[in-house]
Amino acid sequence: MLAYIDWHTSPVIFEIFGFPLRWYGLMFAGAFLAGYQVLSYIFKKEGRPIEQADELLMYAMVATVIGARMGHYFFYERPLLFDNPSKFFIDMIVPPYSGLASHGAGIGLFIAFYIFSKRRNIPYLYITDRIVPTVALGGAFIRFGNLMNSEIVGKPTNVPWAFRFFNDTEHLVLVPRHPAQLYESISCILLFILMMWIWSYKKENTRQGLMTGIFLIILFTLRFLYEFLKENQVAFEDGMQFNMGQILSIPAVLFGVGILVYAFRKKDIQNA
Repeated sequence: MLAYIDWHTSPVIFEIFGFPLRWYGLMFAGAFLAGYQVLSYIFKKEGRPIEQADELLMYAMVATVIGARMGHYFFYERPLLFDNPSKFFIDMIVPPYSGLASHGAGIGLFIAFYIFSKRRNIPYLYITDRIVPTVALGGAFIRFGNLMNSEIVGKPTNVPWAFRFFNDTEHLVLVPRHPAQLYESISCILLFILMMWIWSYKKENTRQGLMTGIFLIILFTLRFLYEFLKENQVAFEDGMQFNMGQILSIPAVLFGVGILVYAFRKKDIQNA
């Protein structure tokens, strides 16, 4: 008889005066805290004011929440966006967040960093190259939070490391499944290590867009592939050749290729 991992973990750590402290919320906060430490370290090593890291963190926090919520509604629940716009605006900023789309968060972040770069007169790709390690690390935290929530589960499998998600309310509980959240979390950790290695090798001499291009290509290629191992998130994806996560990942990969081509064609380096 095959041995599987029985996953009974509750999404709630404990309650304080009736208010639950959830694993996902803890991971969400941890993503920003860890990312801030990394960004501060990078800025300090390159002689940039730490205050800019503080400001950039605020941009990132606002852009992540708004972008992820807007992306969830626009990509996955568009009818609700137009049927009840007032509820949409409330849900967009008031926790708990019932749906967060990582592609929407990515779009929000790139817009926010553009605004920041213009206000601070810092090259845009300098900012994105310095932020992608923190995004990779944050992705590891978020996907681990999904694991603790027993959500975004994988498809049934017989691999010996399969999980049986006892708190999964959407699918057959006792069916062993790919721990897709764990796959993505580990991949994000490895991507974070790669990004930091590239930065530590050349630091401020890195070509503009090199890290951003590599990050986008690897992250969203893996996302495209991992989607084959995951259950669909919404009903309209059933019967589709590619689900929404895969469809949205294709332009992200192409965008990364374009940035990488730009990085190698541009002769100068990232002097900010």
